[in-house]
Amino acid sequence: MAVHPGTHNDLHSEQGALPGEHPGRAANPLIKVHDIAWLEFSKPDLDRAEVFGRAFGFVTSYRDGRELHLRGTQAGAPCVIIRKGRRSRFLGPAFRAVDARDLLRLGDALGARVHPLPEALGGSVVELSAPDGLRVRVIADTDELPALPGQGPQRFNFGGDIDRVNGTQRPPREPAGVRRLGHVVLQSTMYRRTLDWYLEHLGLIVSDFLYYEGQRERGPTMSFIRCDRGGTLTDHHTLALTLGPSNRYVHSAYEVTDLDALAAGGQYLMREGYRRSWGIGRHIQGSQIFDYWRDPDGFLVEHFTDGDMFDSTLEPGWAPMTASGLAQWGPPATKDFLGIAPGRESLAELRSILTSLRKNDNEFDLDRLRGLLKVASS
Repeated sequence: MAVHPGTHNDLHSEQGALPGEHPGRAANPLIKVHDIAWLEFSKPDLDRAEVFGRAFGFVTSYRDGRELHLRGTQAGAPCVIIRKGRRSRFLGPAFRAVDARDLLRLGDALGARVHPLPEALGGSVVELSAPDGLRVRVIADTDELPALPGQGPQRFNFGGDIDRVNGTQRPPREPAGVRRLGHVVLQSTMYRRTLDWYLEHLGLIVSDFLYYEGQRERGPTMSFIRCDRGGTLTDHHTLALTLGPSNRYVHSAYEVTDLDALAAGGQYLMREGYRRSWGIGRHIQGSQIFDYWRDPDGFLVEHFTDGDMFDSTLEPGWAPMTASGLAQWGPPATKDFLGIAPGRESLAELRSILTSLRKNDNEFDLDRLRGLLKVASS
């Protein structure tokens, strides 16, 4: 298959873009966010959320009767902010701007007010609304949490490269020790409009596009999107966005030290009675070693390690979206991970499909449904 001149073919994807396809970045974005800051949730039981959070590998950085902050060991902000509410729901992501001037630029362009964050966080925030209705916060100048001691990497003997002499390998079966928030995956009924909004307003750039087999001419249906920090390396994706029949949170991912921390941490979670959704394996887009779990409220969360790091020079890769194409190795993607296991979540998605097909204000039509159904069986 022909590739567009200048694409990094064979470097991170089998294919590059064809002439006229989405370039994966905006020509003149309003700002360029520095990173993802945290994710916000509402949950009815903060005690239960905190117990799982500690078993998953977080550290509590703030807690009162209405709010819980969970952090990793890296210096910076909390990874997750959970507010007490009547039902469990995802409230939205927060991205970190370079400085407060970016907040003013966003506010002036979009008619949003910059206001201070609570004292527990410090700094300021501007609240925006993506085309699919999700609240997106951009923050600056928050108080920095100090770094904490973390799990050190294991020493390995790889072939003839001997690093461990007269010593054994005994990784402890303990929580995996989250280092930081890596990315969030969101589903949107307005995928193309929402993708362009993130690229144009927050300066994010696409690392990889996926498309439904037989429908490439209609454009991509999923994108793995990173921050543009020039020559500074950033995660292969900070945000992933996929087309679907509802606007919803899919999963979020948190970095741990290495494979031993991930695997031993999984054994600890299993011993504590929590449910693995899918893993352990290695992804294709992003290359991460992954392990997915369900928290007590049903949210899908991922431990990952050894992910790709890109600078701003790489152009997007293109590949068909298939269930078998989600991993280089590991067990087949489970029905739970794919969202087709019998239960409350799959029933809600089925209702969303019927609703979306009756409406004309979204990008999910009958052809897209056919393409999505092929993914699970491919």
